[in-house]
Amino acid sequence: MGENVTFWERLVIGHPVCSDWKQEAEGSIYHLASVLFVLGCMGGSGYFGLLYVYILFAISFLCISIWAWMDVCAADVFSWNFILLLICIVQIIHLAYQLRSVTFDKEFQDVYSAIFKPLGISLTIFRKIISYCNAEVVTLERDHCYAVQGKTPIDKLSLLVSGRIRVTVDGEFLHYIFPLQFLDSPEWDSLKPSEEGIFQVTLTAETKCRYVTWRRKKLYLLFAKHRFLARLFSLLISSDIADKLYTLNEKVFVDSGFRFDIRLPNYYHRALSDQEPSTSPMIRIQKSP
Repeated sequence: MGENVTFWERLVIGHPVCSDWKQEAEGSIYHLASVLFVLGCMGGSGYFGLLYVYILFAISFLCISIWAWMDVCAADVFSWNFILLLICIVQIIHLAYQLRSVTFDKEFQDVYSAIFKPLGISLTIFRKIISYCNAEVVTLERDHCYAVQGKTPIDKLSLLVSGRIRVTVDGEFLHYIFPLQFLDSPEWDSLKPSEEGIFQVTLTAETKCRYVTWRRKKLYLLFAKHRFLARLFSLLISSDIADKLYTLNEKVFVDSGFRFDIRLPNYYHRALSDQEPSTSPMIRIQKSP
C-alpha cells in the first residue's frame, strides 16, 4: 500500500510546481485549433454528422501540428497530432466513399425522403431495397396503360413518383392514384408469394408519369433475408390500401341511392338484398353467392 501511495505522490505532487506562469498567450493557430476541436465535438450522428466531426478534427490537428512544429518546436507534440490528422483523413475518405455509394437518382431520393427516412430507415438499408431487387425508374407516357384488366400479370410492385394514374374497371372510373401511392398494392396483398394472378382493373396514365418498380420475386427474396423489411412493406401497403378504400367509399352507392360505407359492410348487404337489381350502378358490386 505504501508503494502505491509513494507512486501516486510521485505522480501527482512529485513534480515541480509551476511557480511562474507564462504571461503571453499562445499564437492564434493554437486557439484556432481549440475552437475547431470544440466545434467538432458538437457534430451529430449519421454519415454527414461524422463527416462534419472528422473534417473539423482534421483541421484542428493540422493547426496543432503547425503550432508544435513552428512555435513550440516539440517533436513529440507534432508527431502525435500528425498521426491523429492522418487517422481523421482516412476516416474522411472512408465516409466520403460510403456517401458516394449511397447516392441515388432524384426519384429514388424523393421516395427515400418522403417515405423511408421518416420511418428511420437508413440510406444503407434503402440501398439494399433498391439494388438487391433491381429497382428501376420507369416513364409512362400519357394515355399509356400500366396494366390492362384481365391481361397484365401481377409480377411487380410499383410506387408512383410523379403524374396521375386513372383506375377503371369495365370502363367505369374507380379512383385516381397520386404520387407516393402504390400502383398495385391491392393486387400485391391479394396474392401469396407462391401464387400468380392478373389485374382485375385497368391503370391508365392521365399525365406523363414516372414510377419506381420492384420485381415481385426479388422483393420476396429480400423479405426472406430481412424480416423487418417485410413488416415495413406490409405496413406501407396496408396503409395504401386503406387510403384507396376510403377514396372508393365516397363513390360507392347501392341501387337505391344509399351510400355504401366500407366500415359497415353488414348494413350494405342487408340494404342491397331488399333492392331490385340496377341496370346502371355507379360502381358494379356483385353479391357474394
